[in-house]
Amino acid sequence: MPQSVRIAPSILSADFARLGEEVRAIDAAGADYIHIDVMDGHFVPNLTIGSNVVKAIRPHSAKVFDVHLMISPADPYLEGFAKAGADIITIHPESGPHVHKSLQTIRALGKKAGIALNPATPVDTLDHLMDLVDLILVMTVNPGFGGQSYIPLEDKIRAVRARIQATGRAIDLEVDGGINPQTALSAMAAGADVLVAGTAVFTGGADRYADNIRALRGPMLLNEGLSQS
Repeated sequence: MPQSVRIAPSILSADFARLGEEVRAIDAAGADYIHIDVMDGHFVPNLTIGSNVVKAIRPHSAKVFDVHLMISPADPYLEGFAKAGADIITIHPESGPHVHKSLQTIRALGKKAGIALNPATPVDTLDHLMDLVDLILVMTVNPGFGGQSYIPLEDKIRAVRARIQATGRAIDLEVDGGINPQTALSAMAAGADVLVAGTAVFTGGADRYADNIRALRGPMLLNEGLSQS
C-alpha cells in the first residue's frame, strides 16, 4: 500500500527576496517536505539556486529538504548539497554517464537517494536501480519552469507504484508538475504519496499558505475514503 500522502511545496514559486521567511511560513502552514528545485540553465532552460542558498535556508526549517537536481553533470555537486543540508537528493538518469554510481554516492554521503523520470523517460530506466532509491519522482511537466499544466501520466505513475510494491520497501513516489486540488486526486489515485506543488501553495501570500495546503489535502482525504469503502 502507498504511504500516507505528504505535501512538498516547491520554493521555486516563493518570493526569493524573502526566502528564509517563506520557508518558515510553509513549514508553519503544514508542509511535510520542503522541495528545492535546482536548475543550471544547461540541463533545463532556467537558472535557480546553488548549495549556498540551501545552506542559508537550512536553519529556517527542520522539515525534510527534498532537493531536486536538474543539472548536468550532477556528480561534482552531490557532496556540496549534502553538506548544505539536503535530506533527499534526486537526480535524473540523463544528468550523468553512470546513474547507478551517482545514487551510490548520494547514499554514501548519508542522504536518501531519488531518481527523477521526465515525461518521456521510460519506466524501465528503473531496472537495476530499485535497491538504491528511496524516492522516485515522476515529472508531469517537462522540467525547467514553474506554473506549467499537468500532463496526465497516470499510467506511468501506476507502473512505478507496481515496481515499488514489488520491492516491499517504503519508497516515496513523488509527482511534480501542475499539481492543484484537481490534479492531486488523479495523481494520488494512481499511487502518488508525495505531491510537489509550487503555484498552488504560494498563490495569495503567506496568509493563504495553510488554506492552500489544506486544499491539496482535501482530495487526499477523499481518496483515502474511497480506498477504504
